[in-house]
Amino acid sequence: MKVRKVEVDKGIAFGDGQLVFIAGPCVIESRAMALDLAKRLVAVAAELKVPYIFKASFDKANRTSVDSFRGPGLEKGLDILAEIRETFNVPVLTDVHEPWQCARVAEVCDVLQIPAFLARQTDLVVAAGETGAVINVKKGQFMAPEDMVNVIKKIESTGNRRIVLCERGASFGYRNLVADMRSLLIMRELGYPVVFDATHSVQRPGGLGKGSGGDGKYAPALARAAVATGVDGVFMETHRNPAKALSDGANALAFKEVKGLWQKLVAIDGLVK
Repeated sequence: MKVRKVEVDKGIAFGDGQLVFIAGPCVIESRAMALDLAKRLVAVAAELKVPYIFKASFDKANRTSVDSFRGPGLEKGLDILAEIRETFNVPVLTDVHEPWQCARVAEVCDVLQIPAFLARQTDLVVAAGETGAVINVKKGQFMAPEDMVNVIKKIESTGNRRIVLCERGASFGYRNLVADMRSLLIMRELGYPVVFDATHSVQRPGGLGKGSGGDGKYAPALARAAVATGVDGVFMETHRNPAKALSDGANALAFKEVKGLWQKLVAIDGLVK
């Protein structure tokens, strides 16, 4: 199905036949860590000649425990994201959690991401839309794919049509998610590009008691399946040493696996498109 083309920057666009890769750490652990990983990911993308957007969060506001690491905060985090954008000439994406953050974040970031838990928060969604930036909305784990039409209308009410929809799995009992590949097709029928979040789809929310667990080893297989449906992009969190990641390490992809997986995804994308 034909979907709206959503241009980002640096020649990157969703919905024009490209398979866009969004990748980075779950959270900015430090300036040095974020810049090092960005440099490595940009190099892989350049080698494979694939469109790439760097992703990292300045604040993880929905951590399981009050004791969990959240990130450097908005201003310090945005300084790091701005440095990555300028240094490596790459678009950047980050989460927003509250309406007041949106305008400030849009000064730095090319893509504002609405977390899945907040997909129905009208004030947040509208504030993000009002920035005019590209909005990547994650479908709530509790939502049917058809329900995303209402989220789309909220953003469209601001005049913003730069919308991307993201699938990250649906709640399947307690502490488990399942990725229904039909959701990718159903959401694409709503007329906007669709991205598959491979690593959060294998998360086990709260599975460690004071933190979330996950089955990162299955993320590559789900990513391959999603690309075979014809999605417009793949989102994945990666870390040089997932076992030591300060957030979402259990479902993250080890950086050493990124190049090989991206090569396979590009090949699958070429076949289906």
